[in-house]
Amino acid sequence: MHPLFDLTGKVALITGSSRGIGKSIAEEYAKVGAKVVISSRKQDACDRVRDEIIAAGGEAISVPCNIGRKEELERLVAATMEAWGRIDILVANAAINPVYGPLGSVTDEAWDKIMGTNLRSTWQICNMVMPQMAERKDGSVIVLSSIAGVRGNPVIGAYGVSKAAEAALVKNLAVEYGRYNVRVNAVAPGIIETDFAKALTDNPDIAKAVMSRAPLGRFGKPVEIAGVALMLAGDAGRFVTGQLIMVDGGATIADPTVI
Repeated sequence: MHPLFDLTGKVALITGSSRGIGKSIAEEYAKVGAKVVISSRKQDACDRVRDEIIAAGGEAISVPCNIGRKEELERLVAATMEAWGRIDILVANAAINPVYGPLGSVTDEAWDKIMGTNLRSTWQICNMVMPQMAERKDGSVIVLSSIAGVRGNPVIGAYGVSKAAEAALVKNLAVEYGRYNVRVNAVAPGIIETDFAKALTDNPDIAKAVMSRAPLGRFGKPVEIAGVALMLAGDAGRFVTGQLIMVDGGATIADPTVI
């Protein structure tokens, strides 16, 4: 294994890791030696991924958590610390998008839920985990943002606003914790083939637009996001902090007039 990507002995807590991008990140981390914490809302879903990783020779525990509830985040962090005594890598991946439509159709309740679940929970779990990283003068935090946070969108605008705010949170945390050798970065995926993005990937009009406009001409795969998260977690990314890294097949640089 190349030492720049070796996570042997590192403890990685990954929210939203029972499927999709989060699951792929957990699997790739485990392959290079990390002890991974699988977490999402449902215990059985977490247990399945945990068991798969252990069967493949990795180390994993499962701790269910609804990230929208602070007390459950606290329990998640406490369970990780009890099991392994430290958290070297935090991946804030879990998010929701309950609204599909223009901003004018978003209710106050839905807005608060999106901002609370996507933004507030990331801020909260970072505040719970990063102080012990600072004490050890080592750590990496990776926040899953989105290309929806860097350009307007007529149907997932509220989600995009929450993801833009997460990218701003990353920059501030990177400034605050850099002196302690704790790195904080955001990854902004394009459209990735996951259950979360089915409304987009199963839409033939959107598929046609992606194929014709984006330089790589296809949707992404979860492991392609995991590869970037792997780089940021280990020594390969040790001089990278405060960045929003676009992993979108070139979608955000494409000419929108090309059909």
